[in-house]
Amino acid sequence: MILLCRPDELAEGQSRGFDVDGLKLMLVRRHGQVHAYENRCPHRGIPLEWVPDQFLDHSGSLIQCAAHGALFLIESGECVTGPCVGDVLQPLDCREDAEGIWLLREA
Repeated sequence: MILLCRPDELAEGQSRGFDVDGLKLMLVRRHGQVHAYENRCPHRGIPLEWVPDQFLDHSGSLIQCAAHGALFLIESGECVTGPCVGDVLQPLDCREDAEGIWLLREA
């Protein structure tokens, strides 16, 4: 397990990006649950954000690709509008406890 951040470092409705040994990933907290995805748009394979830690649309209810505006559901990573409709962000296994938010990786 790899510690990404403390629980209080990812507030409700916020997103954060991380680079773990070359793996770019993002976390979003919605309705108290943490969702983790690879920071890679399925349309072009590029990072989703232009500004660090800004992965959400203006409403804060969808993940947005800054390059071409594709929108993804936070809970499932499914693209609901844009050039990659029906594709999904690559989910990553993470766990949260009192100590932190952890990326679960195979050894």
